[in-house]
Amino acid sequence: MAIKTARHDDDALKESHEINVTPFIDVMLVLLIIFMVAAPLATVDTPVDLPASTAKPQPRDGEPVFLSVQADLSLSINDVPVGTDGLNATLERLTAGDHEQRIYVRADQTVPYGELMQTMNALRAAGYRRIALVGVEQRSE
Repeated sequence: MAIKTARHDDDALKESHEINVTPFIDVMLVLLIIFMVAAPLATVDTPVDLPASTAKPQPRDGEPVFLSVQADLSLSINDVPVGTDGLNATLERLTAGDHEQRIYVRADQTVPYGELMQTMNALRAAGYRRIALVGVEQRSE
């Protein structure tokens, strides 16, 4: 807020009652660009044909770790292919040794039940007890 002095010069400061929204618009555009770039990076792109589920979606805690089992029984963690021998080391690196972190298992619906159980047994043997199965939300009509 400008203060008017006793002088009547033409150089005297005048009060302005307008809000300058240009910086606000600039910040919003930068945030929009950041979110547009970051949003595709936050999704898992490993193609898996998931079975449908009628369960309500649960909230996620922190950055999720997805273990995907494809139809050919190959494994990948967050879109990075991994073998069964490197599963433990990769999980330790991604979770920073936090065995209480939830591991989301995405399995193709054509994967035999026994193979899925072997994968879950490997997770339990590595010390991860909090395992969640991921499915496609089935719409009730």
